[in-house]
Amino acid sequence: MIKAILIFNNHGKPRLIRFYQYFAEEMQQQIIRETFHLVSKRDDNVCNFLEGGSLIGGSDYKLIYRHYATLYFVFCVDSSESELGILDLIQVFVETLDKCFENVCELDLIFHMDKVHCILQEIVMGGMVLETNMKEIVAQVELQNRIEKSEGGLTAGPARAVSAVKNMNLPEIPRNINIGDINIKVPSLSPF
Repeated sequence: MIKAILIFNNHGKPRLIRFYQYFAEEMQQQIIRETFHLVSKRDDNVCNFLEGGSLIGGSDYKLIYRHYATLYFVFCVDSSESELGILDLIQVFVETLDKCFENVCELDLIFHMDKVHCILQEIVMGGMVLETNMKEIVAQVELQNRIEKSEGGLTAGPARAVSAVKNMNLPEIPRNINIGDINIKVPSLSPF
């Protein structure tokens, strides 16, 4: 089972953190620091598997990682997971990000965090691998994008509300509103 997925840059700045096992926030920060130190000090020509750090379970857990350009993709898994299978999963995740963002870079992970999390949830949920077929993952992400566009996206809500108020056909602006025993006097408002 996957216990955590961490992505950080060459300087140790986390770009994506997903824990599938509860750790207090302070402990998560320590795990991130320890994992970065374990992974970043290794040469590029050595094996991409190593024993988990002392904070995340020691020898019962494995850190499986890939280093692409300025980013480290690290999966912390228990001993039941296949190292090569997780390496392949990291490759699928990175290639999917690359297809969705057209040459993904660190800034895409920063400015499109919601989309990155959506892609990750298509691949892994609750520490279990859901999908490894890149075409299926990309199709689901594109479907989500089409739904958001048809609804006007999250940011279009306030603009639609203002537009609806402007288009209301009121003969005049109400000056007094009576609701049961409550009387509300509306001050003079300038037209839109």
